[in-house]
Amino acid sequence: MPGLSLAIINDNEIVHHQVYGVQNLENETPISKSSIFEGASLSKPIFAYFVMKMVEKGMIDLDRPLYEYWNHPAIDSASRDWYKLITPRMVLSHSTGFPNHAQGKIISIPFKPGTDFLYSGEAYQYLAAIIGLENGVQWREKFNAIFEGEVTEPLKMKNTSFLWNDHLAEHKVYGHKNGKPTDNGLGGWSGKTFNAFSSIHSEASEYALFIQAMLKREGLSADGFDEMLATQNKFDETNPLRKETGQTGWGLGFAQKETRNGLMHLHTGNNHDFQSYAMFVPDQEYGIVLFTNSGKMIPLIQGLEGVLGKQF
Repeated sequence: MPGLSLAIINDNEIVHHQVYGVQNLENETPISKSSIFEGASLSKPIFAYFVMKMVEKGMIDLDRPLYEYWNHPAIDSASRDWYKLITPRMVLSHSTGFPNHAQGKIISIPFKPGTDFLYSGEAYQYLAAIIGLENGVQWREKFNAIFEGEVTEPLKMKNTSFLWNDHLAEHKVYGHKNGKPTDNGLGGWSGKTFNAFSSIHSEASEYALFIQAMLKREGLSADGFDEMLATQNKFDETNPLRKETGQTGWGLGFAQKETRNGLMHLHTGNNHDFQSYAMFVPDQEYGIVLFTNSGKMIPLIQGLEGVLGKQF
């Protein structure tokens, strides 16, 4: 593993932040505490927190069908009736039936929304588009500015962004595949679109500020946090993800897993040359955040478990 940024929360406070390794295996430039990584799907939980801000402002209703805000132009005709059932709550708990990525193809919905689980970045971006329209913007620079005003500025996450900027250009590390660095910078990502499902850039101590806010229940009403942390999509014993990972369900933005210390809320991020992970257990007042610049996160977590106990 070339590099790592790691933060640990205990008693609801960030008690440890350290970085290890290098930004680039070829030139061995050390990782610093200001180094920035791709968070990939760690975008989804913090976007869900932003959505709840919009809910509390009356901008959007968790249970209002999305087609009433904006009619999606690429739904298969056979799926139109089910499509009209989809709400923001279903998007954030992955029960819409949308594919992970439609790749520009017509979307066919395989089950009645709200009755099953299908992980979907596509649905997250559809919801982002609606919020952008409701705010009178698209989903680019102006959208990111609204997000920053609602989330990263209050939480003092000054270098965390969904869009490319000068700070990222200076501080972003290289991803790695097969022991070799991948293209730094845009890396195939335009940097101009707010990708609610994937484009967050951050590092462990800043993202830990968001996890700390979840633990301390800061930034939303009590009802808002209750909604986020409640089980919205409970897995039965036959669910493939439950069989594979032990996850028991999904809240709004976070996967869930029952542990002896209480309900764990967690999410992974995987762009293959970057991987990341965040989790917290409210009953334990504990959390951990890590960002890596390679695809070797799972062996790292397994190693950490030998020291810290079950983490994943």
